[in-house]
Amino acid sequence: QVQLVESGGGLAQPGGSLRLSCAASGSIVSISIMGWYRQAPGKQRELVAAVSAITGSTTYADSAKGRFTISRDNAKNTVYLQMNSLKPEDTAVYYCKLRTPWNDRDYWGKGTLVTVSS
Repeated sequence: QVQLVESGGGLAQPGGSLRLSCAASGSIVSISIMGWYRQAPGKQRELVAAVSAITGSTTYADSAKGRFTISRDNAKNTVYLQMNSLKPEDTAVYYCKLRTPWNDRDYWGKGTLVTVSS
């Protein structure tokens, strides 16, 4: 069973930065599709950024382009989301998702809260 643990959330001021981390159990990050999602109060969960398993190609939501960067450290089985130029509308619970491409099975972390407020 894959376990994902997010960390790095907290309170940031508008224009500030945070870096989220997602640590996975086992040596599986390098062969899985990793993604960051977020869910704001009263809204549906949405994709923020994802990185593919083999090529390492990345995908970003329009709201994240130019501000957020997803990266992966295979040696540490960890995926990061660097968030810069934060806005109040970035306030949400951020979730890490791992998808094993051979069976399209998804694993989710429990989430970490990001609050952007002055």
